[in-house]
Amino acid sequence: MTRKTVTEQYPDAQPELPPRSRGVIGLFEENCTVCMLCARECPDWCIYIDSHKETVPPAAPGGRERSRNVLDRFAIDFSLCMYCGICIEVCPFDALFWSPEFEYAETDIHELTHERDKLREWMWTVPAPPALDPAAEEPKEIAAARKAAEKLAAAQARPD
Repeated sequence: MTRKTVTEQYPDAQPELPPRSRGVIGLFEENCTVCMLCARECPDWCIYIDSHKETVPPAAPGGRERSRNVLDRFAIDFSLCMYCGICIEVCPFDALFWSPEFEYAETDIHELTHERDKLREWMWTVPAPPALDPAAEEPKEIAAARKAAEKLAAAQARPD
């Protein structure tokens, strides 16, 4: 109240956004397994996913064929989205992220449904996660992998 107010002259001057700002949702398509958890958990039903099954040949002779889901369409209707972040939280494969992009206005409300190409573009604007606390305990996954690598290195170094 005692400081003078400052008006930012947007769009001439871009605003200084706080770190990890929520703007739009970016899609890292390579991690998406089409599990549909994000679409099922969305309270607004604003995520549209289409996929098909594809048969993968066996990796080794005598193996059996496998099937996997292939993503055909991934779209988010930002005119319905309430930016709650539930879809990002429930994604088990880290395919969805918050991007700080906020300039995605359209003149027609029907154009606010953004397809996977646009969501992929926003993925590259996602900032890196904050560094881990140096005093924090090592993650269990990394500790287990390190111990396994040390055992393997010790077994290989041992003369038989």
